[in-house]
Amino acid sequence: MSLPLEGLSAIVTGAGRGLGRAEALELARLGAAVVVNDYGQAGRDGSGDASAAPAEEVAAEIRAAGGRAVAHLGDVSDFETARGLVDLAVAEFGKLDVLVNNAGILRDRMVFSMSEDEWDSVVRVHLKGHFNTTHFAAVHWRGRSKAGETGVYGRIVNTSSEAFLAGSAGQPNYAAAKGGIVGLTTSSALALARYGVTANAICPRARTRMTEDVFAGFAEPTAEGDLDPLSPEHVAPLVGYLASPAAAGVNGQLLVVHGGMVAVVDRPRVSAKFDTAKEAFTYEELDSVLTPHYASRPAGETFAAAEVLGLKKG
Repeated sequence: MSLPLEGLSAIVTGAGRGLGRAEALELARLGAAVVVNDYGQAGRDGSGDASAAPAEEVAAEIRAAGGRAVAHLGDVSDFETARGLVDLAVAEFGKLDVLVNNAGILRDRMVFSMSEDEWDSVVRVHLKGHFNTTHFAAVHWRGRSKAGETGVYGRIVNTSSEAFLAGSAGQPNYAAAKGGIVGLTTSSALALARYGVTANAICPRARTRMTEDVFAGFAEPTAEGDLDPLSPEHVAPLVGYLASPAAAGVNGQLLVVHGGMVAVVDRPRVSAKFDTAKEAFTYEELDSVLTPHYASRPAGETFAAAEVLGLKKG
C-alpha cells in the first residue's frame, strides 16, 4: 500500500527544531522527500551565528528512518536564498510539490517601546519569508503548467497564529505579521488554484522554544509516557493532511490545531449593521446608534489568554 505523499517532494522552513522539525518528520513518514531548511541561530529572537547543525540533524534522522532528505542552511527572509531553496528541491528531487512555511523569530515589546528594528525584523522573517518562498514555488508550478504539463500538484501550508485573532499586547509585530500571512494565503489560494495549487494556513498551539513563555504554567503531562497536550506532534498530522491529495478540496482555509483538536475558522462576519435615516451619516446619528450598541455588549468583550487558548494552568 502506497503512502499518501509517496513520490512527492516538500520544503519545510524553520525545520531544525520544534514545530518545523515535527512537520518535516511527519511529511517524511507519509512518504515525501524533504528539504529541511533552517538558519540554525541559537536565539529565538534571531540572534546568534547561523548553524547547519539543526537542519542536518533532522535530515539525518529522516534518512536513518529510510526516508529521503537534504538540509538547507539559509534565511528565507532573503529573496535570493528563497530562490536557492526552491531550486535545491527541484535539483534534488526533480520537482517541488509541497511548501510548508514555518520559520519565524520573536522580538516582543509593547507598541510604545518597540524599536523600528524589532518591528522590521519580525515582519521580515515571518511575512516576507512566507512571501519569498511562496513566490518562487508559485513560479515553479506556474511554469510547469504553462509548459503544458498536466496534473501539476502544489500544496502550500502557511503558519499563522491566534495572536492575530485575539490580540497579543506585547507582540504588535508578530500579530501583524501573522495577520498578513493569512491575507497572503487567501490571495495565493485564489491566484494559484487554476494551476492545481492549494494554499491554507494553520494557527498551531505548541510548546516550543518560541512559546516557552506563553505556555509557562499550562498543563503538562501528568504521567510518564503521556503526550504533552501542547506537543508539536499534535500539529504535524494536520500539515501532512493538507499536503496530501486528500485535501484537494481544501483551499484558502484557516485552521486552529492543538492537542487532538482541529477548528475551522470562518471568515469574519458582520455582527451588526446600521443604515442612515438620511443621505449620509452625521456624527450625531452615529453616536445615537453605535454608542448604545457597544454599551450593550459585555464589558471589555475581549478574552484573557487562557480563555482564548482554551487551556488551563497547572
